[in-house]
Amino acid sequence: MDIDTDQLTDVLARLKRVQGQVGGVIRMIEEGQDCSKVVTQLAAASKALDKAGFKIIATGLEQCLLEDVGTRAVDQAELERLFLSLA
Repeated sequence: MDIDTDQLTDVLARLKRVQGQVGGVIRMIEEGQDCSKVVTQLAAASKALDKAGFKIIATGLEQCLLEDVGTRAVDQAELERLFLSLA
């Protein structure tokens, strides 16, 4: 499933924020911050990654359905595997 990158600008922005969050988590660990704060930030980054993944899958599914309604362009097993990989 090829996805038009123009449709994923918000995903790229989200991933860049996650990149910053992960950098912050690394700094927190290096500075010996409280583990509960570290885990909270790590959980936030993880949720943001999950949301980005779901957006990519949803965009790909929408694109596949719009491209060719007459043929089976969407492989149901592949979509299920992608969704479950984020669960």
